[in-house]
Amino acid sequence: MTFIDRHTSGVFIIAATPFTEAGAVDEASIDSLTDFYLGCGVTGMTILGIMGEANKLTAEEARGVASRILRRVDGRIPVVVGVSSPGLDNLKSLSQFAMDQGAAGVMVAPTPGPAVEDRVRGYFHQVCDALGPDVPICLQDFPQTTGVQISTATILTLTRDCPQIVMLKHEDCPGLAKVSAVRNGSATADTPRISILCGNGGLYLPQELARGADGAMTGFAYPEMLVEVVRTHQAGDADRAEDIFDAYLPILRYEQQPGYGLAVRKAVLKHRGAIACSRTRAPGPKLTATDEAELMRLIARTEANVKELSHGS
Repeated sequence: MTFIDRHTSGVFIIAATPFTEAGAVDEASIDSLTDFYLGCGVTGMTILGIMGEANKLTAEEARGVASRILRRVDGRIPVVVGVSSPGLDNLKSLSQFAMDQGAAGVMVAPTPGPAVEDRVRGYFHQVCDALGPDVPICLQDFPQTTGVQISTATILTLTRDCPQIVMLKHEDCPGLAKVSAVRNGSATADTPRISILCGNGGLYLPQELARGADGAMTGFAYPEMLVEVVRTHQAGDADRAEDIFDAYLPILRYEQQPGYGLAVRKAVLKHRGAIACSRTRAPGPKLTATDEAELMRLIARTEANVKELSHGS
């Protein structure tokens, strides 16, 4: 069993949850989507996150999705399971289920409420106590969605105080200075190293890597770009990594539209044959005919840009 740890790096793709036109979980598309991600060369997967519409799944559905993906992956790459919940009992129950099914760790976001430092620290101490010492935790820092700001000082304090917290999913925005601060403040005499994987669609990935991030944890519908950018940057060719990134930038930016990007991502995944239906669960965004035409043009231009880049290499 491979667990996430303080040196985990690469690309952990955040998986969508496919639904049928009727709104049911599409198990066949779960299989094809998992195979698609594996074929793109991702280092790991993160499931039941915000992109996975976890808040729209029943407890039974969430367990079914996690179990099916973990069986399909079959240990080939580590899988992190999002378990955030308003109640610690529910969080603990899903965490235990996920780990028993073969998960590599769990992802936890702070509960909504006042962004008071001692409240945030107290919450994660309770989570660690509830889960025990053997469950690796990825701390999700996504204030745009949770409404909770977590300071660098609190992240570093939790890194020192809670051995289970081994990874930061960084999605604060603007957040480049925070990446630098966390990286420079960890792996010191008194603070252990923490793995940093960054989200926000990968919109700032080259700069995040330059500031010490270990990779990406996001759901961009062209995972092969994330994989190649991280691989090339880690190999020491930052300019080539940015050239690859730039070829995909228009469609990456288009995917990042607040409240709308999930529908775009699912439409791209359907276009690429990864899922059968692009439906999001209600309440959720839906593309218009104009949106679809606009997206198809962006896809065509992206494919042309990538082809030109490949020929020029």
